[in-house]
Amino acid sequence: MVHLANEVRLPNPKRFQAAFYQTPRGNEPVRDWLLSLDERSRRIVGRDIATVEYGWPLGMPVCRQLGGGLLEVRSSIAEKRVARVIFVVHAGQMVLLHGFVKKTRKTPKPDLAIAKRRAREIAS
Repeated sequence: MVHLANEVRLPNPKRFQAAFYQTPRGNEPVRDWLLSLDERSRRIVGRDIATVEYGWPLGMPVCRQLGGGLLEVRSSIAEKRVARVIFVVHAGQMVLLHGFVKKTRKTPKPDLAIAKRRAREIAS
């Protein structure tokens, strides 16, 4: 934080900007998923994404590497649920590839497969 003489506090500049992955038809699946969450959960996930934007590079407990260039934002949301947003850093942006609420300890293979496919799409 930067403290000015009149006590106005400004956040550090963003390290990079979050961007939603877009399908070839222009849909934004992560944005749609976020909007499907209740307001409290949506705010928590949004805050955690902003934490990564401003504090990059970060590690646990907010961010974790999944391998192959994939990373995840880890959020504890309402009703003792756990949400994940998988992203890649591409062209100086944090591209949000896939979001889901975890139901098991391990990241489900279908969710990883979706994120990997989307990462390949934006890399090409």
